[in-house]
Amino acid sequence: MATKRTSREATISDIAAAAGVSKATVSRVMNGVVTVNEEIAQRVRAAVAELGYSPSATARSLSLGESRTVGVVVPDLANPMFHQVLHGLNRAAERDGYRVLVADTQEHSDAESETVLDIRNRTDAIALFAPRMSREKLLELLPNISPVVVFNRTTGKRAGAVLIDYADGIGQVARHLIALGHTRIAYLAGPPQARSNMARQDGLDLVSEEHPDVEIVNVPCGSSFEDGYDAWPAVSETRATGVIAFNDVVALGFLGRLSEEGVRVPEDLSVSGFDDIPFSRYSSPSLTTMTARLGDVGERIWTTLLAQMRGEADLEPTMFAPELAARSSTGPRP
Repeated sequence: MATKRTSREATISDIAAAAGVSKATVSRVMNGVVTVNEEIAQRVRAAVAELGYSPSATARSLSLGESRTVGVVVPDLANPMFHQVLHGLNRAAERDGYRVLVADTQEHSDAESETVLDIRNRTDAIALFAPRMSREKLLELLPNISPVVVFNRTTGKRAGAVLIDYADGIGQVARHLIALGHTRIAYLAGPPQARSNMARQDGLDLVSEEHPDVEIVNVPCGSSFEDGYDAWPAVSETRATGVIAFNDVVALGFLGRLSEEGVRVPEDLSVSGFDDIPFSRYSSPSLTTMTARLGDVGERIWTTLLAQMRGEADLEPTMFAPELAARSSTGPRP
């Protein structure tokens, strides 16, 4: 349905008139109240699409009152990386007098939009951590949940964006292993739908182009301790001498399995991760990884979100460049 062009921005009254319902009904549909008859709700949503209506955050604040609460939606709270980012955001928000409400979608991308809308309707603004939904769905959702900042996804400057340069970071890890003489490297790939995994794949593709004598083998894996633990048989078949895990969680699970299998690290096999979660420094051996100052990332997400709430938004993306932390889990090719 084509968007109707008007000389002014559409209001909730315009939506109500177009859909043939009351303003209260429009409000209930926009706030996700499930008791509204589905046929009526569809009429309201069609009118919203036709008129190009976007609910005003200011109007929402006036009608509901400021909650001094912001929402954060994460795909997997079991991942310590998100804990560190969240800690930085929460610390900064508390300093400015705000509380943080957190929701975990547990990697269920099909219900992600519903969760986001529910949390946004309870808060003054929202941050989305690495959302798993498609880019099309994300860009469609952003105008309806402003103020919003997205972590580790681009937004086409439709909202604030804070990112980690995963492509460059994974390239640094790969070049570190190559400098140690490794010519056959296994990559324990993350969730296929994760954009951060796609960025890592891009970085490894660049390294492969730079070093045609080096083979980087993609091993489907995941993002959890269990995924790393279970990856050993597949890695063993590759005959790789170096391994790059999607993240530190996967790397630590993999190290646990190697210890059980009697594989020496790094004498028999070098292992590296990504994120520099607290456990990585204290693993045995200590894990080579990429550090991206995750607490600072969280603080940046907050300052970007606060600026939007104050009407001072700069939607230029912020990119954090990770740095290599070379530790004991990587060494010369055997």
